[in-house]
Amino acid sequence: MLPRLIATISLASLVVLSLMLTFTSPATAGPFGLLVIFVTAYLTFVGVISFFLFGINRLIVMVSSGMTLRKPLLKMEFRRAYYFSTVLAAAPVMLIGLQSVQSIGIYEFILVIIFEVVACLYVSKRMK
Repeated sequence: MLPRLIATISLASLVVLSLMLTFTSPATAGPFGLLVIFVTAYLTFVGVISFFLFGINRLIVMVSSGMTLRKPLLKMEFRRAYYFSTVLAAAPVMLIGLQSVQSIGIYEFILVIIFEVVACLYVSKRMK
């Protein structure tokens, strides 16, 4: 149920994002239009990243099943991939927001990476 819901929301937000980027400019969209663009970009990234994490995990588990490991890799639930994607999807939106205010330097990029690492650690600890 959750994968279908995420796929539907992601696809709908991608359509809205495409329409907003095609038919409006930042000057004509106004504050509400920019909010819609950032929210739909975030929702699109959440869907793409969650399915990417879920698929890559399944691929790695399938490839490593033929190898002898001390502890075999376990399949990740889609819910866990979704939780991580909610954190990871914030990074591109933050970088776009920072770029709209000023140019992004190495300092800002490192701060976003530190935020993502701390947030992923928090999610991984809360999931256990």
